Amino acid sequence: MPRYAFQLHIRAGREEEYDRIHKAVWPELLQELSDFGVTNYSIFRRGQQLFLYLHAPDWDELMKNMANSQLNLRWQKMMEPIFEPMSGLEPGEPFAMMKEVFYMPGKND
Repeated sequence: MPRYAFQLHIRAGREEEYDRIHKAVWPELLQELSDFGVTNYSIFRRGQQLFLYLHAPDWDELMKNMANSQLNLRWQKMMEPIFEPMSGLEPGEPFAMMKEVFYMPGKND
C-alpha cells in the first residue's frame, strides 16, 4: 500500500485546541476515511509543526473523494482557522508533501 507524508503548521497559541479536537475526531469522518481506503493514519506534533502519515491506495483519488465529501468539507472549515499557510509549496500543491527516502518494512509488510 502506498505511504504518504506531509506537513502542516498550526497557528501560534492554537496547539492545545488542535490536540483537543483530535482527541475526539468525528467517528463518521474516521469511517469515511476508512471507506476511502485510508489506513495507518498518524499525526505527530512538535510545537506548531505537524507531520502527517497515512497509507492509501491512490493519493489523487483520495483527494478527489475528500473534495467531494460534505463531511470532510465541514471538518476542513472548522480546522482552517487553526492552520498557518505552509511556505515552499509547489504550484497546485495543497499540502507540503514529503518524499520518502528510506523505508524499513516490518515483519508483516
